[in-house]
Amino acid sequence: EYPAERLAFMLEDSGARILITQEGLRSRLPQALEHVLCVDEDGVDDKGAKLAQQPAHNPNRGVAPGHLAYVIYTSGSTGRPKGAMNTHGAIFNRLFWMQEAFALNGSDRVLQKTSSSFDVSVWEFFWPLMTGARLVFARPGGHRDNAYLGELICMEQITTLHFVPPMLQSFLETSAAGQCASLRRVICSGQELPVGTVSRFFEVLPDCELHNLYGPTEAAIDVTWFPCGSETARLNSVPIGRPIANTQLYVLDAH
Repeated sequence: EYPAERLAFMLEDSGARILITQEGLRSRLPQALEHVLCVDEDGVDDKGAKLAQQPAHNPNRGVAPGHLAYVIYTSGSTGRPKGAMNTHGAIFNRLFWMQEAFALNGSDRVLQKTSSSFDVSVWEFFWPLMTGARLVFARPGGHRDNAYLGELICMEQITTLHFVPPMLQSFLETSAAGQCASLRRVICSGQELPVGTVSRFFEVLPDCELHNLYGPTEAAIDVTWFPCGSETARLNSVPIGRPIANTQLYVLDAH
């Protein structure tokens, strides 16, 4: 959904050597790209033939924790988008902490509804896949439709999902929210979590956990965690919590 100019900028700025895409999207991408692999390039009859010709071995042998795992671009609201670079060690630490904290297992079903242009999608993709949980994809644009989300959560028996606070507040005001009995944990991040939203959450979903996470894109998604409870609604504000594993926080003054 990005403008063609932004896509071109990201490809040039990141120095991407190979682009994996689909034939239907080629017209929106820069034509000068040297190495493009379309997953559906060979047509319906021999679909995937070009992919089948690719080597079966891991092309990244010898990757160390300090090597780059991914680059993800900021919104660019303060100027040109900035590519935030995260290492294998950083994202592994983030995912390993999440598993220690929440113990996902084979009975869990995680809803993936965040655009891959936002860092929350990184844990939505990889956390269930590394723990044997089921990964359920919402339809494109489905995150904007509360009725659809409620139906999908119930139908797929979703146990774990993420909301930015305004979307959570909006979802909690629908009749569908109270029917989502399968939910075990809801993760919030991206913006300040209002006390009123926490209060409403436990009114609608009293048997579900609510967790407030905070962190910049540059630091592999999240760096702090606060587990909310019904008593949180009596606070003046919802804390961002304490550091996750292997992370230090510094509170700075004007100097």
